Amino acid sequence: MPIREATTEDWPRIWPFWHRIVAAGETYTWDPDTSREDARALWMAPGKRVFVAEDASGAVVGSAYVGPNYGGPAKAVANAGFMVDPDRTGQGVGRSLAEHVLHTAEADGYRAMVFNAVVETNPAVKLWTSLGFTIVGTIPDAYDHPMHGRVGLHVMHRAL
Repeated sequence: MPIREATTEDWPRIWPFWHRIVAAGETYTWDPDTSREDARALWMAPGKRVFVAEDASGAVVGSAYVGPNYGGPAKAVANAGFMVDPDRTGQGVGRSLAEHVLHTAEADGYRAMVFNAVVETNPAVKLWTSLGFTIVGTIPDAYDHPMHGRVGLHVMHRAL
């Protein structure tokens, strides 16, 4: 699956699934009513490396970013975000993006990666643990899930 650095021209192809995922309110702590412009600023912010995954036809089927989680003396700890078109789940897009981002983060000199708020009911928790992430803590009842009610948010870590 081709994965490449995103360009500003990719945002209109990322936005439809970004919006669909965030509006569902099941996996991200961002406001479900985030505007297209604010979403672009969140996802494609300066300091982040943003990637897109394409299928054989060239359609963007997923996106990910990596950047520093902290600054100063802790700047070697990365953070990342991942979105896969819901119509393409179960096809290995998330795993391909994750492996690409982990490799990129290590090559860029990061020593670890942290996810600050993984909704504990998110199916991606299984992917992250299979890639060596551990749950270092859970903030109980921190997320108001539309189907499960109050659920926890995991903080996950992996050394690179």
